[in-house]
Amino acid sequence: MKAKIMIDGASKGNPGRASYAYIIETKRFKIEEFEEIGIATNNQAEYQALISALKRALEMGIDDITVYSDSELLVKQLKGEYKVKSNNLKDLFSEAVSLLKKFKSYQIIHISRELNREADKLANLAFNKGRGAG
Repeated sequence: MKAKIMIDGASKGNPGRASYAYIIETKRFKIEEFEEIGIATNNQAEYQALISALKRALEMGIDDITVYSDSELLVKQLKGEYKVKSNNLKDLFSEAVSLLKKFKSYQIIHISRELNREADKLANLAFNKGRGAG
């Protein structure tokens, strides 16, 4: 099964109160989830969004994904264009790579913030509602 995944992370303070959101969309359904995750940097929240979305997609039997993120750092690190220098991202990066290897096929694509408004809105909604799913 093929899916489009939109992810976003947010941090109020960087580091500060952080949240993430993801949207998984196939031809048959669309799932939106978001969660506040405590104190984290924006980059940590972006990785948490990716990891949570990948786990959920695998649980659902999705094996072909295209992930869209407005985090240039995350996308370029996962494509091998940037090294992971920050110690607080190394474990998250390793977990994300390990999960990505479980898919038959995947792409990671950088998009502008304007094209990621839906996930951004959900990530910010998490600050007001704590945790949600739809």
